[in-house]
Amino acid sequence: MSLSLLQNPEKLQTRLKEIPLEPGVYMMRDRNDQTLYIGKSKSLRNRVRSYFRSSQDLSPRIAMMVQLVNEIEFIVTDTEAEALALEDNLIKQYQPYYNVLLKDDKKYPYVCITWSDDYPRIFITRRRTQPSAKDRCYGPYVDTHALRRTLGIIKRIFPLKQRPKPIFKDRPCLNYDMGLCPGVCQRLISPEEYHKTMQKVAMIFQGRTKELTDTLTEKMDIAAADLDFEKAAIVRDQINTLKTLGADQKVSLPDDTISRDAIALASDENRACIQLFQIRAGRLVGRLAFTADSQSDTPDMILQRVLESHYQGCEPVEIPAEIHTQLELPEAEILSAWLSQKRGRKVNISTPQRQLKAELIEMVERNAQYELARVQKQVDRNTQSLEGLTAMLDLSDLPHRIEGYDISHIQGSDAVASQVVFIDGLPANQHYRHYKIRNPEIMTGHSDDFASLAEVIGRRFRKYANQDPEALAVLCQDRDFPDLVMIDGGKGQLSAVMAVIENLGLADRLNVISLAKKREEIFLPGQSKPLDTDPEDSGVQLLRRLRDEAHRFAITFHRKKRSQRMHRSHLDQIPGLGHHRQKQLLAKFHSVEYVRQATIEQIANTPGIGAKLAQQIYAHFHPH
Repeated sequence: MSLSLLQNPEKLQTRLKEIPLEPGVYMMRDRNDQTLYIGKSKSLRNRVRSYFRSSQDLSPRIAMMVQLVNEIEFIVTDTEAEALALEDNLIKQYQPYYNVLLKDDKKYPYVCITWSDDYPRIFITRRRTQPSAKDRCYGPYVDTHALRRTLGIIKRIFPLKQRPKPIFKDRPCLNYDMGLCPGVCQRLISPEEYHKTMQKVAMIFQGRTKELTDTLTEKMDIAAADLDFEKAAIVRDQINTLKTLGADQKVSLPDDTISRDAIALASDENRACIQLFQIRAGRLVGRLAFTADSQSDTPDMILQRVLESHYQGCEPVEIPAEIHTQLELPEAEILSAWLSQKRGRKVNISTPQRQLKAELIEMVERNAQYELARVQKQVDRNTQSLEGLTAMLDLSDLPHRIEGYDISHIQGSDAVASQVVFIDGLPANQHYRHYKIRNPEIMTGHSDDFASLAEVIGRRFRKYANQDPEALAVLCQDRDFPDLVMIDGGKGQLSAVMAVIENLGLADRLNVISLAKKREEIFLPGQSKPLDTDPEDSGVQLLRRLRDEAHRFAITFHRKKRSQRMHRSHLDQIPGLGHHRQKQLLAKFHSVEYVRQATIEQIANTPGIGAKLAQQIYAHFHPH
């Protein structure tokens, strides 16, 4: 087992001397060559050396990270602004564990537009990342109700696709006749024209409502000059409706023609809540919220990191001319230069001290304080649940990471399992995992939940098996090793799982329980009777939430797998259409029903599908 740099001082000093005194980006890796942290500095050697000084006052989180560092890589750049841009790209690519400043806890919603589609969809989601790099997420937004209201208004004033699937094969539905949809299902509008409409919608979520209103006004005047009064009236109604979106959100500031953002935070010893107000043309068009680990850095550096992360995902037109901050940023000049280059125009960053702009920062800070108080109440409730669970199960410490497992199938067909993870009592979606059951004896008409759970637990913890005591002790300190494992089931499921865990030599390392569905009974290994618990106990309720989440996650994956099998079985009947070409067809048309409705020319345009095979596919769905 290779030593960390802290355990090998000679290697550490040699490595530090190799790092130049130039601006650039550094990457710290562990013994498994996994990227732990990516940072930037105007002097690489000085910055990296500061992590390993005994007198350096590091936060507990960073101190733990330094103990794992096994190798340090660096990339030299010409300027600090280049280092900032490179750091953003590398963090996005590698997503290091210790770089996670903004918590994606699925609490706040985003608006997603799928620009990768011929006819982009717009919907509300709680995931910041999307499958395609072309798709864009706007947000996160604090007020979910207001966001849904805004989206509803947008769908009334702009002709957009209203349904995920068409109702009729050969004609549009009533939404087309009412002017709410341009006939996307029948391709009555070209993808280019639909993209132009969606670009107008995107301007609203970019805070460019005034710019959009000016564009529509010019379009209305042209239509009126051409005596096309019906078109001019439609545009006039769009303008009037757009004005109502922010009519009651006027912010009294001078120079209300200037776009500006204002950011402030409130923090305690554990977390920081950040609020970012987006003000365009004197109106508050967006109130975004972020949370961060307050021990990860100083408050001014947290604000710096939040702004860097936020604007890295913004288009140039979304970057405001002014940014007002609660605290002076440590690298304000670098950030201003980078944003100015990206925007193509000057971006000023300032910390107001008086008059109206200072009052704006105070208002943002008050909102951050209210958010911090709300989060603290939620944390207190979770802590109470964890304390109740610890006392009930007689654990040595509060369970930081809890894993829940469940099985889903229909009489043995499409059997799958789910692994859900709660961190400090809250769902940690990024750690969720699916399993496809590989046991050949489990098939349609024959199910075995005991064997399925045993297989899944064996696959989950097999990397910890056959280790010497010292190596096992190190592995069990890994952040992915659970403090508690909960199995959805009764004594039988628990016994099957414990047999596997004992064979792996982890019986003394893992805390395992099961929760039966019918009577909400909790079973411990080696005990024939369930624990005597109060169903209303906060610890029991936490286990219920974990069980229900594992059940939901397993059923969702089972339904998806079953649907895919049904799709494949339909396409398997077409001669010459192999598995690879089936995937290409479904990637383009998204469902078998859309393939059925497509023309021969549309099918032939699919990569890997020629004219002859397209004719066979069309003939299969249209035999007459």
